[in-house]
Amino acid sequence: MATPTLGSYGAYVPAPRYYELFPSGRVQVLEGLGYGTVWIAGNAAGDLEIPESVLDSTKSVAVGTAIVNVWAEPADKVAASFHRVEQRHPGRFLLGVGIGHREFVRDAYQKPYQVLSEYVDRLLQLGVPRDQIILAALRKKVLRLSADRTAGALPYFTTVEHTKKAREILGQGPVLAVVQSFVAGKDQAAARSIVREWALNPYLKLQNYVNNLKETGFPDLQLGDDPSDALLDALVPVGGTKDTVARIGEHLSAGADHVPLFPLPVSEDPIPAFTLIADGLKNQSI
Repeated sequence: MATPTLGSYGAYVPAPRYYELFPSGRVQVLEGLGYGTVWIAGNAAGDLEIPESVLDSTKSVAVGTAIVNVWAEPADKVAASFHRVEQRHPGRFLLGVGIGHREFVRDAYQKPYQVLSEYVDRLLQLGVPRDQIILAALRKKVLRLSADRTAGALPYFTTVEHTKKAREILGQGPVLAVVQSFVAGKDQAAARSIVREWALNPYLKLQNYVNNLKETGFPDLQLGDDPSDALLDALVPVGGTKDTVARIGEHLSAGADHVPLFPLPVSEDPIPAFTLIADGLKNQSI
């Protein structure tokens, strides 16, 4: 099997609001705008009904999960769902898997690397092709696991500096799909305010994200810190469409193969934001 063709950029859509935002095949709009992959984000259900719905409604885009949480969804259930989806839509689905966060899992969060590794092993035993699995990976051990046992890595809440480091660890070959959040249609002050609220609630209160940022340019960052403008700007471009398109190019130049785009704030209809960025990307031939 081969990894689905993702394209240079994709659309990152929260699972909890999917049916509200994309009723009656509305997801076709994203395909028409040129997004190569639609990602179902935020602990996608292991029955894979949402990605299957996207595949049913579209013709050629790839669809991925970002992510299925290993603590919440048994590997056997996910593998069975994968084979159902793959039989109906061969070669278009990429199963994104991740370990989640200690702060949410709490006491059950024991030996996370071992749990993730065993979960991947079970998926492989059940016939899910390694080329159709991708891991939410931030730091060295899981990045290496993603390179050795799956198609590659899907980092979130990271910077261009992290993309450079991740590519060095992965080496050439494994897929590196780097999620980039953005704000469209707002002035710089409003955009930065949106990014600050998004970053603080909850990401800068989660230890794994803070530890990763400490290793990639922000060594003094502490859990729950009010983020500096420099940190916010490294995480999310706030200068409008032009800056967002430039940031996508920076990730691609730093070693990313694909950039899923996540519009902020999450409370708004994402289609206008996706449309603005798609138009900007077409003008730049990315």
